[in-house]
Amino acid sequence: MELIADILLVAGALGAAIYCHVLARRLSRFNDLENGVGGAVAVLSAQVDDLSRTLRAAQATANNSTGSLDTLTDRAEGVAKRLELLVASMHDLPDAPPPPPETGLVFRRHPPEGAEGRT
Repeated sequence: MELIADILLVAGALGAAIYCHVLARRLSRFNDLENGVGGAVAVLSAQVDDLSRTLRAAQATANNSTGSLDTLTDRAEGVAKRLELLVASMHDLPDAPPPPPETGLVFRRHPPEGAEGRT
């Protein structure tokens, strides 16, 4: 009976050793920097760094654009106020005089000498 128990114990230890060996190989392939998840993590980390740099550059550009837009908006508001004053002052002007009556006279320009017959 002891012999059977020893055989089963050795078989169990041998099975556990094979199982650990298989898991070690899978883990080494899993962490491989070229093909495994380790490589994917490294690529994603590099992409996050690139995106962070791009985001900082976009924020700086947006801040510059905001400043210039503020300046242009202030200038446009000033111009709009001046236009409102000009339009308001137009109401104070007298109406345009009526056009002179037509007399029926028509003024024509004479063609230069020697140009008769040419069009």
